[in-house]
Amino acid sequence: MAAHAAVPVRRSFSTHGWAVPVTIGILYGLYAPVIVRDGGALSWGQFWLGLISAVVVAVGMYALRRYGHVLPRELRGTAWGAYAGIAIGFLYSLSGASIYSSVLLGLIVGAVAGGSAFYLFYTHEDATGHPAPY
Repeated sequence: MAAHAAVPVRRSFSTHGWAVPVTIGILYGLYAPVIVRDGGALSWGQFWLGLISAVVVAVGMYALRRYGHVLPRELRGTAWGAYAGIAIGFLYSLSGASIYSSVLLGLIVGAVAGGSAFYLFYTHEDATGHPAPY
């Protein structure tokens, strides 16, 4: 009698890991040149600004979503807050606002986003950092 050979299992294709970061990156990359353009014609510099912004935002969000679980909830909340604050502060600085107002808005958004993320992680994990059973 022949031995049973295990049939390799095909992995199903899932968009869970990259669909949201790519979508938000595209939207961010489309919005950045619109702010700089201010109603004029699109230039190559604005095109590259949008493309690089989209890639940086998408890669940053993918990395936080994919590898953020290894951080403790306090650092993970801080990382999400820093990510959101930097992204919003950069967009606001493109509008021609002063550096002080861009930094202040980035700090406010970062503090609110970081506190919200920490609250979400704290209420949805047990003491060891695993997802709650409910």
